[in-house]
Amino acid sequence: MRGLRSFESPASGGGATVSTTVIRADVDELVQRAQAGNAAAFAELFRKHRAAVAAIAYRMLGPGADLEDVVQEVFLQVHRSLPDFRGQSKFSTWLHRVAVNVVLMARRRARSRPLYTHEEAARHEADGSPPPDEDVARARRLDAFQRLLDKLSEKKRTVFILHELEGMPPTDIARIVDCPVLTVRTRLFYARKELAQMMRSEPTLVTIVERYEREPSQATGRRHEAEIGGAATRPVSKLGTTP
Repeated sequence: MRGLRSFESPASGGGATVSTTVIRADVDELVQRAQAGNAAAFAELFRKHRAAVAAIAYRMLGPGADLEDVVQEVFLQVHRSLPDFRGQSKFSTWLHRVAVNVVLMARRRARSRPLYTHEEAARHEADGSPPPDEDVARARRLDAFQRLLDKLSEKKRTVFILHELEGMPPTDIARIVDCPVLTVRTRLFYARKELAQMMRSEPTLVTIVERYEREPSQATGRRHEAEIGGAATRPVSKLGTTP
């Protein structure tokens, strides 16, 4: 995967250019400069939004993915497509749409690639010292929750992650996945229902779903995530800055 080091220094007159007459006035000034081929501006967009893209990639792909490659691919696609951005939606919404499309393609590639036993073992390899019982239980809950998420259909899984784990409103999700808001709400309803049903059959998670059934006002994905063990929070924090 080609790196993004070329975006880390100011442009010296090169790079892609676009006509400023077609850029809407409400487009962020930083985005406008990046559209005009300013490498320093694009590098700033990269630094500003990298952690958010990494969070989506981690939550949609899980801990076994090469997140750095996915994040790089997202921003390469952004760099190619940025001249076409006209400000019909927020830049962050447009960026999330690019990220989701790249992640979905990565998921399809991963499903077509055979997973060998030693690869699966490497994903869960211990650091050499036995972790506390609490950490073991948390890891088991996280693994179980990720397996259940993977069983949802791609469309339901996407809207669940974007709404319940990323906290995006249905209106933004509708723009990202290119469907009506009512469709987003319908997919979200069935994703929650199916996930709750699967959690009842999972020994490590059944007590959590039962607790939220007793407290329906708190039955959100973020609450599930906190109870299960904070999926995606630790790895994403490491992706927030360049290694």
